[in-house]
Amino acid sequence: MGTKSSLKAFKEAQELIPGGVNSPVRAFSSVGGSPLFIKEAKGAYLIDIDGNNYVDFVQSWGPLLFGHRDEGIESAVLEAVKHGLSFGAPTLAETELAKLVVSMFDSIEKVRFVSSGTEAVMSAIRLARGYTGRDDIVKFVGCYHGHSDSLLVEAGSGAATFGNPSSPGVPADFTKHTLLATYNDIESVKRCFNDSNNIACVIIEPIAGNMGLVPADKEFLHELRKLCDLNGTLLIFDEVMSGFRASVNGAESLVGVKPDIVTLGKVIGGGMPVGAFGASAKIMSQLSPEGPVYQAGTLSGNPIAMAAGYAALSKLKQNSQVISVLGTRAIRLVEGMKKEAAKFSIPMQVDTRGSMFGFFFNDKEVKNFSDAAKSDAVLFAKFHAGMLQEGFYFACSLYETGFISTAITDAMIEDTIAASARVFQAIKK
Repeated sequence: MGTKSSLKAFKEAQELIPGGVNSPVRAFSSVGGSPLFIKEAKGAYLIDIDGNNYVDFVQSWGPLLFGHRDEGIESAVLEAVKHGLSFGAPTLAETELAKLVVSMFDSIEKVRFVSSGTEAVMSAIRLARGYTGRDDIVKFVGCYHGHSDSLLVEAGSGAATFGNPSSPGVPADFTKHTLLATYNDIESVKRCFNDSNNIACVIIEPIAGNMGLVPADKEFLHELRKLCDLNGTLLIFDEVMSGFRASVNGAESLVGVKPDIVTLGKVIGGGMPVGAFGASAKIMSQLSPEGPVYQAGTLSGNPIAMAAGYAALSKLKQNSQVISVLGTRAIRLVEGMKKEAAKFSIPMQVDTRGSMFGFFFNDKEVKNFSDAAKSDAVLFAKFHAGMLQEGFYFACSLYETGFISTAITDAMIEDTIAASARVFQAIKK
């Protein structure tokens, strides 16, 4: 499988764009090799500029629940474009999409649209701070909530401590109000509350997708809810990735825990750049222009993005069994690959939530980032390269989640499992 054109394109891009990519996650740095440059996509397939076809298990990192170029979403976008790309003024499309989101999440009575998941989380945290009048926040090691300054933190010396900046350009003063806890470990959260009586919110991915797929234990989330209530702290579920992917009605419907604020993205844009955050009417009333907490965005509620999101969510709501069907395929995929890996004595941990899946080359169950970091990164890189050669496109990092779309058929799942067997055999040789 030749990639000469992609190699040339990447070299040219590096001369004009830092690292040759506009998001580090695309750089292939953790798996070796060079990123593929995509010419077009259709259904389950990506087609690179060398003409190679790949069954796509990334689906633009989650948004494309119905695959590439879904006819209904594409038609809605093209129709919206005829009326203008942006107005900087209210449109009916914003209200219609808001109605859909509110109807599908019990915890959301009002919602505000923004242009990215990072923006949604940044705004949700500001809202929580404004609502509670407190400054500190708790996040979990391994959960990614975008690249805003207060969330780019790494652990300090203690088990529960204020975070230190994990990126140059982030002043320590910006992260001094961020405390770090261990995912699925309620005692670590309790230590955070012992360290501070000024915690505005706890933010968590209830289904973590940025340390690989690592769902939070149901019991852990229930204890987290109790702890927040006891301390007058808001609980934020970051469902930018898992929203409408793991369940039609959000993680709250799977675990029985109602968050105070939810952040969303990806699927609600149908492939267009969209983010959102929502909560009860009481909490959202603190948001400008209704309340004192300021948040704004020139392109927020972009009519083209709203049209794509409405088409995607309305199709999902009308076909809610889709998540169950895709969940069955996700289970078949990872269990099938795990079975093939076992034939070559390769340990593999797997998990799924709805249309999301993840796997680790690890001999122990993964419950948090520390566990995930003990996975075999070298083996993953070899597996990734081998599957690309076979025509299957997986995320280029062991810390990412995979996605099934409706365009990926049962036959494609079986082909993927068969290809994994060949790759495992080649790796063992």
